[in-house]
Amino acid sequence: MLSVILLGINSIIGSGIFLLPGQAEALMGPASILVFVFDMLLIVSIALCYAEDATYFKSNGGPYLYAKEAFGNFIGYEVGFSVWAISIIAWATMANAFTTALSAIFPVLQQALWKDLMILGLLGGLTLINVAGVTLTKVVNNIVTIAKLLPLVLFVVIGIFFINGAHFTPFVVSNASFANSFGSAAILIFYAFTGFEAIAIAAQEFHNPQRTIPMAIMVVLAVVAVLYIAIQVVSIGVLGGSLVGSTAPIQDGFEKILGPVGKTIVAVGTIVSILGVATAQSFYLPRIGSSMADNGVMPKIVGYRNRRNVPAVAMVISFLIAYPLAISGTFQTLAAISVVSRFAQYIPTILAVLVFRRRKTQTGASFRVPFGPVLPIIAVLVSLWLLSKATGFQLIMGLGCLVIAVPFYFLTAHRQQV
Repeated sequence: MLSVILLGINSIIGSGIFLLPGQAEALMGPASILVFVFDMLLIVSIALCYAEDATYFKSNGGPYLYAKEAFGNFIGYEVGFSVWAISIIAWATMANAFTTALSAIFPVLQQALWKDLMILGLLGGLTLINVAGVTLTKVVNNIVTIAKLLPLVLFVVIGIFFINGAHFTPFVVSNASFANSFGSAAILIFYAFTGFEAIAIAAQEFHNPQRTIPMAIMVVLAVVAVLYIAIQVVSIGVLGGSLVGSTAPIQDGFEKILGPVGKTIVAVGTIVSILGVATAQSFYLPRIGSSMADNGVMPKIVGYRNRRNVPAVAMVISFLIAYPLAISGTFQTLAAISVVSRFAQYIPTILAVLVFRRRKTQTGASFRVPFGPVLPIIAVLVSLWLLSKATGFQLIMGLGCLVIAVPFYFLTAHRQQV
């Protein structure tokens, strides 16, 4: 159970919580704390649907398999195609987050030229490392887990003694309607909760999954939510109004508490954490594309592996798409796009639960999402409401992969018939 919980925590906590508290404060004021609660409830509902879907299959197919089995080849293809797109968007977002965090130490990186060059160096360097067949995942994962949790826990434990209660009034600060501001903040903060799929998709790999996975999901998301809420409370209490303009709020908060030493501790933790996650993601990213090619979702050339058995073509394609995305906007914009794109997987996966309950038999595991069909239906409705609060640009960029996939689907279907 402990290994599953650590996997979940490590998969979820990344760049979002280090960089987004100020954006949430700007949209909602201290009421941004409620946004974390809302997002926690939504992500738990979605994650439980993933856990139940996994019990209907002996293999770990993930969203592609669930959508294909529930809704047919076309929807399955759309979801499968989106898997790689979502991963590329997330990688681009992580690269942008790295320069955003680093610019808090070196302000020159806020200039477009230097920022673009830094992103090019990061993504290009990771591409070359992967094509060369170098793997750093074990070392990286160990360092990342410690580096990301230590400064966050220290910030909460120490910062709680420096909270100024006056910073929490007025509780709601919004120039627009409450619903619109809440929706915008919820989309942004939702990014910090993504990554739970690592637990649910691998459900069959764990002993007694019908018990282990639901418990692990609840424990992991409860731990993450409590930590996130505590961080937001301390950030507001320590920084007050200055939190709104902060691009690296935990760094700024710790600097106010401990001086330059505090800022350095968080800065190092932030940078190492983001760099580690980006590195690990660069290892899995081309293998997603290669796997899609092996399953006929992408052209065979995408699955080409070099003499070091690395999916080199998929890696280069990932870089060529990720780099323009990474330099196209701010971290906040990319984070929102990343969130929107994930619902291309989430919504079909939630709905698949309702289909499988009527059509399929669970394979040994007996876990079901509580409250019958009510929770999945609510999760879909809330997800659609959240998407309705996204901007047109975010929707086009986040869900555009579904449109791009259409000609690929018919081309692939034609080749298979021939």
